[in-house]
Amino acid sequence: MTLMTRRAFAVSALALAAGCSNGIGGDGAQRLDARVDATLARMYADFPGTRQLADKSVGMLVMPVVTEAGLGFGGAYGRGALRVGGVTVDYYSATRASIGPQIGGQQYSHVLFFMTEDALREFRTSPGWAAGADVEYVFNNIGEALKAETTTSISPVIAVVFGQAGVRVGATIEGTKYTRIIP
Repeated sequence: MTLMTRRAFAVSALALAAGCSNGIGGDGAQRLDARVDATLARMYADFPGTRQLADKSVGMLVMPVVTEAGLGFGGAYGRGALRVGGVTVDYYSATRASIGPQIGGQQYSHVLFFMTEDALREFRTSPGWAAGADVEYVFNNIGEALKAETTTSISPVIAVVFGQAGVRVGATIEGTKYTRIIP
């Protein structure tokens, strides 16, 4: 049995604190909606092909800031809004846990595009939706590659990750859970 060292405990506590204070704050729905609007504007400006993807989707979950940190064990946290028809219908948190050789921290934005009514319905009716094999991830920050990968996809859910800042290195096993919240 391995005991957690003080240093590992301190790093874990800092990662948890960073994840819980990822810049969104607790000012409620109005502030979160403003951050979602700004995130979408930045995504459309940097990656024009995502506008076509948004037009084809039946809904989008926009996570303006996700903060991630890890040292052996890791975690991430962010809050965002589900938009259907351009209108916010619910608010969600994203919580990620990871284990494996890793070190560092980063922040990023991501948007889940729900491409089918079934995928959106499953997401909205589940008590906590975990990202699984039916999600296609696009991490490339090069506009043309992002456009080609996302607009030709037939996946029920497409996740576009962009705006990465920070350094995190590792090979991990991880999972993300999305849960409905009241901001």
